[in-house]
Amino acid sequence: MPSRDRIFARIRHNLGRGPVKEDAANLLRARIEGHVPHTIPKRTDISHKEQVDLFQVKAEALDATVTRISNMEDVPEALRDYLTAHNLPSRIKMAPDPALDTLPFDKTPMLEILRGAAAPEDEVSLTPAFSGIAETGTLCLASGPETPSTLNFLPENHVVVIKASQISGTMEESWARLRKKFGAGNLPRTINFISGPSRTGDIEQTLIMGAHGPRRVHILIVDDGPQD
Repeated sequence: MPSRDRIFARIRHNLGRGPVKEDAANLLRARIEGHVPHTIPKRTDISHKEQVDLFQVKAEALDATVTRISNMEDVPEALRDYLTAHNLPSRIKMAPDPALDTLPFDKTPMLEILRGAAAPEDEVSLTPAFSGIAETGTLCLASGPETPSTLNFLPENHVVVIKASQISGTMEESWARLRKKFGAGNLPRTINFISGPSRTGDIEQTLIMGAHGPRRVHILIVDDGPQD
């Protein structure tokens, strides 16, 4: 018997309950697989353009910075401008995602682009987002060979590329996108929901940035039109 089944069997035994009857099991299974959303805030029931604007407002309220660009080809120059404005190094550790490999970095030869997982010496990372949540200004990032989670947390400066079409109203919609792409029983090993730079106020209620992740989060929103 698998470990999970043994654990559940022991719980049922200690509760004085036998196996779940078939009708009840079918009802529970339908509820789990139905993915019925809970109460959805009214403020997200707006046009997609307004959702993108709301995402930016909420993200900036959480100390992230945002730049809007017209297309993916503008990413290298927008990245260069951000690094220059903050006097950051031009050495970038980029997610080995094929979508980023097509970016015209030849237009910004001063940037040194390295691909792969983050290392302790990396100060700036560049990653794609899986989706964005307008309700809270939150980024959803899915781990995988092409998007190592270390890039989200090790470098002190995290630059994230997200298309406007990837932004929707709520977290429930992000989970629906994940299930649609990967399958309900085959989600990525790690899903990170990131709302602004890392911070903590645990010590004497003094806000400290970069406690468990990057000190800066910069979001490049590519205005590619409405979502599919």
